[in-house]
This record gives sequence, C-alpha cells and structure tokens, in this order.
Amino acid sequence: MPRTVEGVIDREGNIRLLEPIRVPTLRRVLVIVLDDEPLLKVSETALLSEPALAEDWNRPEEDEAWSHLQQVPWS
Repeated sequence: MPRTVEGVIDREGNIRLLEPIRVPTLRRVLVIVLDDEPLLKVSETALLSEPALAEDWNRPEEDEAWSHLQQVPWS
C-alpha cells in the first residue's frame, strides 16, 4: 500500500525523512519537491473526508433538495 512520508531535501539533493520508516525489501519511491509554504491552507481532515461526503452529496435526492438554488430567473 502506498504511503506518504514528509521529508526535507538540502541544496546538494540529500533527502532526510522526518519520521523513521521501515520496509521489508528494496522499494521504489517518488519524490515531489514542494514550495516552501503551501499556497492554500486547507484542512487535511476536510480533504480526507471529501470522498466519504461525496457519496451523500452526489445523489439525485440531494440535487433535488438544492435545485431551488440553481434556478436562474428569466428576465
């Protein structure tokens, strides 16, 4: 199962993980170099809960319940 671990990289390209990690055998990794500070401060909990909430949000009953907010008055 893929796992995300935070780390830092220095000017020489050396990577240091911020928490210890053990793997049973040699593993491949992907390294994504991020900006210094995130552009948006978004709650990780909100991002992680979105797929679960989408199950309720994306139902026909929900579309019908909120449809009055989508109606555009004709002039």
